[in-house]
Amino acid sequence: MPPTFSNGKICYIQIPATDIARSADFYSQSFGWKMRTRGDGSTAFDDGVGEVSGTFVLNYPPSTMPGLLIYIMVDSVPDTIDRILANGGTITQPIGGDPGEITARFRDPAGNVLGIYGGPEK
Repeated sequence: MPPTFSNGKICYIQIPATDIARSADFYSQSFGWKMRTRGDGSTAFDDGVGEVSGTFVLNYPPSTMPGLLIYIMVDSVPDTIDRILANGGTITQPIGGDPGEITARFRDPAGNVLGIYGGPEK
């Protein structure tokens, strides 16, 4: 199914990487993102619901401090924290840092800081 086309929708992101294969493996294993190889040989990804795509880019500095902060929606924040840690990420803000929300922040293997957001635990 093709992604939803709508004015103002975020559709594509570039994630800085120091090792593209390592970043691809991290996001695939931690979040279930689908990896694909483009015609030019570069690695691209599609998010877990096929609505956002992007690529890993070398020679861009990692986003190491929260400024523009991207959150990834997950089924379970605690379970995702376990997967992040198992796949080489670190937690920079544990659950509870955003009162009223179930969130956490992590650093990926390249040093980028992103957030995870989840609904009530079942």
